[in-house]
Amino acid sequence: MRIGLVSDTHNDSGRLRRVLGRLRLESITTVLHAGDVANGQILRLFAGFDLWVARGNMDQDPLLYRVSHELFGAGHYRTSHTLSLNGASVALIHSGTSDTARAWIESEAYDYVVHGHTHQPRDERIGRTRVINPGALAHPRGPYPRSFCILNLATGDLSRIEV
Repeated sequence: MRIGLVSDTHNDSGRLRRVLGRLRLESITTVLHAGDVANGQILRLFAGFDLWVARGNMDQDPLLYRVSHELFGAGHYRTSHTLSLNGASVALIHSGTSDTARAWIESEAYDYVVHGHTHQPRDERIGRTRVINPGALAHPRGPYPRSFCILNLATGDLSRIEV
């Protein structure tokens, strides 16, 4: 099973449309969004995907919860998620330096911890846990281009794609 990993879209609908087009071409239907969607209307672009969103610090629009519930079902938009996907344990949160994220990483209870917030790509193994930040689709920081990732849960292969 391959899944899409995105973060920090910050209402950039143009880049997000390109990313979602690529995911559709790759027959990827599950997407984890590590927060900072910023606007509930952006979630409508994910219609047809199995989307899980970790609430980011810029996610203040009250439509986010309502649109997520309407399109993806109850529980798909929360502060954090712990999921079992294709036999892999995956934790999703916005900030990789939060107390929750640090505890997840230190516990080594998850195969993957996916986060955003820094806008900087990350692929690091800490103990048995692989920590991934797909990078940002909007407002990159430092020398990092805008990017997202495709993760193959069966093989562990991670592709970071610049947008």
